[in-house]
Amino acid sequence: MDPDGYCALPRGRHRLSREEVSASQRERLLAAMTQSVGVKGYARTSVADVLKLAHVSRETFYVHFADKQACFLSAYAATADRIVAVVDEALRGDGLPLMQRFERGLLAYLGELAADAARTRTFLLEVYAAGPAAAALRFAVQTRFTELLDGLLEEDERFRALPDPEFACRMLVGGVGSLVTGKVVMGECATLPGLSAPILAHVRSILER
Repeated sequence: MDPDGYCALPRGRHRLSREEVSASQRERLLAAMTQSVGVKGYARTSVADVLKLAHVSRETFYVHFADKQACFLSAYAATADRIVAVVDEALRGDGLPLMQRFERGLLAYLGELAADAARTRTFLLEVYAAGPAAAALRFAVQTRFTELLDGLLEEDERFRALPDPEFACRMLVGGVGSLVTGKVVMGECATLPGLSAPILAHVRSILER
């Protein structure tokens, strides 16, 4: 592992296949893009910044990506896939009561965001600086979270009795996103898990009406 925290390829001759080398290079570029944008912002991040962090050549960068935006979109998608997978796993909790599974999923989400402030700034804030394609990707990710939440809450007959359960899920996901984003804007990323208690209380109040 190098000083920047990225796992470098072995020096000199090695037994890695061409596919393994390419995968390692791509992973390093995505991690470097996420980190640089989280610290400097999308507009001020250059391909050169990414190359410096990833320790790959400019030629290698353009083997993998057409331009900075393409690299950013891939980095964003990779981060989203990771967070969605973590939340999905936490929501499963076979045999646990619904609200306990919801709490597990919420804490997993907030914990993932609190663990890396730079990545979270990229995921929640800087995505809007990367153009319409990035905004559309952000909306698609929110839809994935809405579908996960809807799949869970639909198990409760009280939730199913709401006038529009799917719309209620979208409102909840949007509300949580707004609360989280506000904390990140204020530089309070580490305090995100503290949002779990009021969010849980609100969801319980919806189901208990």
